[in-house]
Amino acid sequence: MGRFSYDGNVKADFDDRVLAHLQVVISQKLRRGETFTFTWRNDTSLGDGRTAIWLHPHASIVYSYHGSRQPALNRAWLEALTHAANSTAGLQIVPEPEGPYSGEVLTG
Repeated sequence: MGRFSYDGNVKADFDDRVLAHLQVVISQKLRRGETFTFTWRNDTSLGDGRTAIWLHPHASIVYSYHGSRQPALNRAWLEALTHAANSTAGLQIVPEPEGPYSGEVLTG
C-alpha cells in the first residue's frame, strides 16, 4: 500500500499500482496549471464516506510507495483516469480496463 498525502493534512492509502497511475494523471494536469477535484471512497475503517480535495499547482502532494519497484503503466487506464479528471465530476478512481501495459515507468 502506498500513501497519498495532500497539504500535510489529508492522507489516503492506495495500492502502489493505483497510486502510480494517479501520480501520472495528477502531475500532467498540474504541470499544465489546471485545477480539479479528486474524490475517493474512504477506507471502511473510517466509515463508508468519501473524501474530495481541490488540487491546484501550488498544493503540496507526496506520493509514498511501499514497494521499491515501479509498477508498469496501463495506457488505457491512464486515458480513462485522465478522461475522469477532465470531467465536471473530477478525478475518481475508475476500474482498470483490459489492455496492454505501456511499458513506461515513472521517473522522479
